[in-house]
Amino acid sequence: MPIVAELTGHEKDLGGGFRVRRLLPSLARQSVGPFLFFDHFGPLAVEPAADIDVRPHPHIGLATVTYLFDGALMHRDSLGNARRIEPGAINWMTAGRGIVHSERRPDDLREHRYTSHGLQLWAALPRALEDGEPAFVHTPAASLPTFQDTGVNGRLLVGRAFGLASPVRTASPTLYVALELMAGASLTLPVLAEQLAVYPVDAGVAIDGRPLAAGVLAVLDGERPARLESPTANRVMLLGGAPLDGRRYMWWNFVSSRRERIVAAAEDWEAQRLSRIDGDATFIPLPEKRPSL
Repeated sequence: MPIVAELTGHEKDLGGGFRVRRLLPSLARQSVGPFLFFDHFGPLAVEPAADIDVRPHPHIGLATVTYLFDGALMHRDSLGNARRIEPGAINWMTAGRGIVHSERRPDDLREHRYTSHGLQLWAALPRALEDGEPAFVHTPAASLPTFQDTGVNGRLLVGRAFGLASPVRTASPTLYVALELMAGASLTLPVLAEQLAVYPVDAGVAIDGRPLAAGVLAVLDGERPARLESPTANRVMLLGGAPLDGRRYMWWNFVSSRRERIVAAAEDWEAQRLSRIDGDATFIPLPEKRPSL
């Protein structure tokens, strides 16, 4: 069987009734390729009175990767970027030595009921680039290559696969693919990356005949092809890449190969020494429980 681990994740309340399913990190596995954080949020019916805004907060040592199925987010950061995030696009924010960003409900949706549904992943930066320059790049859905097979529509979000190359630039070999399958469709997954995982979004699938429930992240044997089958219409994500170049420490919104770097970042945020977002004086305070790394 090509499945080597199944990660069921756990529910986490981010506040204001905004709950996510967190698949990575887990006790069984810290990462798949460079990805060491995986949150699935929604589908959530957002009412006009709901407060789901994520106020300004910092990151170091990682890249956030945001992908929406439904809804919209308004991204702002300390570099001066302001970008509406919509379904199908890839939004890659490199934190490097430090960046501050917020993710809020767009103004035109504040008086409307809508569905919010998507994924946010973090990719660890290579150790040599952990303290590099921060950056944000938005790649619209129309700029991402697509492919078709019988009953399958795919979009290559990041990396190289199925004879295509994504325009999204990454710091290490990375793969991220969105699949839409019709009921009864199947697809042979070739050897795509050193480490590879499959995540069924809407309904269960089978990997080489082995059932895999929706909302479970299956880590595959990356050295062998696998047969993906979906009995019902479904969305399935593929993710992975080259293994991390060493252990990473994680605390709150910080990732680093060095414990002391995370402690320093926490002290900088508490003292408000990091850059701010122009025109936004709000912020998420440092958690009371400090890092014990």
